[in-house]
Amino acid sequence: MERKLRKTLKGGKFKNVPAVRSKTMAAIRGKDNRTTELCFRMALVREGIKGWETNAEDLVGKPDFFFRKKHIAVFVDGCFWHGCPKCGHYPKTRSSFWKMKILRNKERDKKNRQRLRRNGIKVINIWEHSLKDPKRLELKIKMLKTALRT
Repeated sequence: MERKLRKTLKGGKFKNVPAVRSKTMAAIRGKDNRTTELCFRMALVREGIKGWETNAEDLVGKPDFFFRKKHIAVFVDGCFWHGCPKCGHYPKTRSSFWKMKILRNKERDKKNRQRLRRNGIKVINIWEHSLKDPKRLELKIKMLKTALRT
């Protein structure tokens, strides 16, 4: 856990966290998340889009999808974890911790994407809620196809 976040917690760690909550939070995956990455991957496969790799370790921010030949990075962000302006929120319990955590995630995302752009990589961001709306997902796929053609 980051130093900034530890400062918001008494003694630097959570106390009295129910076992069920702890187990739930521990089960959240950073990669291959069903509601984001796998959903978008299936959309790419359905559309016949090829040439991507997942979680490019050699790039800052480890984009969820990277089209190396075209220099296009795609981030599929969860609305809660990355502070979606449309549907993101801060939980009522331990709100100061969560607010700092989510704001820090947003700050990190912004810096990483700026660095990628400076290195000549086109960055596409897709919010989790866009994956649940067929029309929005279709628009994002069209945008990606256009970028891949250029």
